[in-house]
Amino acid sequence: MIDSIQAFYDRMAASYHLIFPDWERSVARQAEMLDSLIRAELGRDPAAVRLLDCACGIGTQAIGLARRGYRVHATDLSPEAVARAEVEAARAGVSLTTGVADMRVLAAQVNGPFEVAIACDNALPHLLTDSDLALALGQIRAVLAPGGLFLASIRDYDAIRTERPRFTSERLMDGPEGRRITFQVWDWWPDGEGYTVNQFILTQAEADWQTRHYATGYRALRRATLTAALAAAGFEAIRWDLEGYVQPIVVGRAPEKSF
Repeated sequence: MIDSIQAFYDRMAASYHLIFPDWERSVARQAEMLDSLIRAELGRDPAAVRLLDCACGIGTQAIGLARRGYRVHATDLSPEAVARAEVEAARAGVSLTTGVADMRVLAAQVNGPFEVAIACDNALPHLLTDSDLALALGQIRAVLAPGGLFLASIRDYDAIRTERPRFTSERLMDGPEGRRITFQVWDWWPDGEGYTVNQFILTQAEADWQTRHYATGYRALRRATLTAALAAAGFEAIRWDLEGYVQPIVVGRAPEKSF
């Protein structure tokens, strides 16, 4: 069964960290990389930056950035993911605010403006149509301060669409929670424009293995397509950084003056 985007992340919230070899280390590493990118663009002290993570999940980026001093508001479509992010932030001893919000109606659900907005971990390709992508990008631009910065990371679909992998992200890991195996099976749609991802997490309990399966859809979003959509939404100075983060990341600016 293919879940809706919300149901996918609601169901996966409790076990999402298991797809990382070391989730807490990933939180720290991603925050370091994002902080470097943001500082290079804004040149401001993080304490002076109000940052919106509008696809926060369980807090993979939001927690690390809050630890580095940013004033973080973290939102997601999934109430269960947001609740997990709150728990993890408290456990990490960092201060941030949270809310449940849909990127397509973001301006009605968060109080801007923000100097920075981010949507990482391949979140935008969940927007399967041009109209939904346009809605989300327009709403993100609307909550940014004049000249505000937007960063989004996606998989390298320019290469992936050529390769069309079927089996990916396989890992065998040992940790405090025991041995686990994670992998994905991708079922490509007939038109090649997207795929259904089947995320499997197998965990060992003595002689037995427990299998968890989650499935949802992604659009195989080319960089040129996203660049054009950002420009149509009013973003300026759009550029791609293919090496500064764990995925290709696009950077854009809200106009210095409102339309």
